[in-house]
Amino acid sequence: MTGPVPEGSTALLTDRYELTMVAAALADGTAERACVFELFARRLPDGRRYGVVAGTGRLLAALDRFRFGPADLELLAQVVDPVTLDWLRGYRFTGDIDGYPEGELYFPGSPVLTVTGTFADAVILETLALSIYNHDCAIASAAARMVTASAGRPLIEMGSRRTHEEAAVAAARAAYLAGFATTSNLAAGRRYGIPTAGTAAHAWVLLHDDEQSAFRSQVAALGTGTTLLVDTYDIRKGIANAVEVAGTGLGAVRIDSGDLGELAHQAREQLDALGATGTRIVLSGDLDEYAIASLRAEPVDSYGVGTSVVTGSGAPTAGMVYKLVEVDGRPVSKRSTSKESRGGRKSALRRFKPTGTAVEEVVFPHGRPPAAGPHDRELPVPLVRSGELTPDAAAAGLDDARERLRTALVAVPWEGLKLSRGEPAIPTTFVTEH
Repeated sequence: MTGPVPEGSTALLTDRYELTMVAAALADGTAERACVFELFARRLPDGRRYGVVAGTGRLLAALDRFRFGPADLELLAQVVDPVTLDWLRGYRFTGDIDGYPEGELYFPGSPVLTVTGTFADAVILETLALSIYNHDCAIASAAARMVTASAGRPLIEMGSRRTHEEAAVAAARAAYLAGFATTSNLAAGRRYGIPTAGTAAHAWVLLHDDEQSAFRSQVAALGTGTTLLVDTYDIRKGIANAVEVAGTGLGAVRIDSGDLGELAHQAREQLDALGATGTRIVLSGDLDEYAIASLRAEPVDSYGVGTSVVTGSGAPTAGMVYKLVEVDGRPVSKRSTSKESRGGRKSALRRFKPTGTAVEEVVFPHGRPPAAGPHDRELPVPLVRSGELTPDAAAAGLDDARERLRTALVAVPWEGLKLSRGEPAIPTTFVTEH
């Protein structure tokens, strides 16, 4: 990753305390010591049985732009000493990164990301890595539970109005990775190639003198395949108006309020009676995985999910930490109460039954793998070597991650997919020696 500073530098996503450590390390001569940092979660959010790795692609793209340009350095000249400023001017990450590929599952203690390099090179990436992984893993983990609860029915991500404008784009990516079919966020569609979808809001109906006029204008502009929002006034009358205007070939109706299960049942009966047997029913309105699961028996064709998915459905952060685990080949560990870390660089493999069911995650010292069975596989893959993306990392895409997660969830024991509280879906074993 050489050359001039790219547009959209991400270097100022670092934190002041990281610059403090870099400055002190440059001063006392420890900046060049060989170090290993690991990113992992000590525990899963309360009530969760697995986590989903997401954000790797965003981190690698941000790493390529992690350079300190003239404007950055002008600001930092007021913050750091000249020696540190000169070091920042020439900063390029030149180390190695390994990690679980996007779409893989993780559990407590899983070495999701391993960064190897000098202390200064690696420590300065802490906030960048944590801000991306803590957000994206939280969103993808919640979204995956919703996808499971939907039992194959498509989900639309529509939470842009419920979060920060940039977080909305990242959330759309994470939700799509987890199996959502589309997003209403056009920036995510442009940036990541995610299919976009959306419907009109109540304001569209209220703009017109009557409901039929609103429906007529929408159909004239978008065709009969559009989705009409039918609950602005009276839902039963709204459905009747929608079919009268669009005909029995109307694409879909959306219901956004009320007792969604009962209303979906009534809407299906009414649509069928009017001859609109192919018109789909879309439900939205403060849905989460529990609400979606409760609607499984109702005649629903798809769901629109907003607030819950972009806020991690009650777990807005994945609880990831970024810890120094090795210095000059020597294991180091934190021993603070309830915040302990395991020293030494680690790797992991997942054990599977011949049937394909995952039964155990084994975390072991790097380079000393336990005996692997014919169906077991090691989880971390090379992502960066000497500061450059590996060919596989450069070629990885969202569709690959979606399929990886789909396969991973199929391998989870059925009880691990429950929405109720319980132990992690796959137990983790830590091996310290062989």
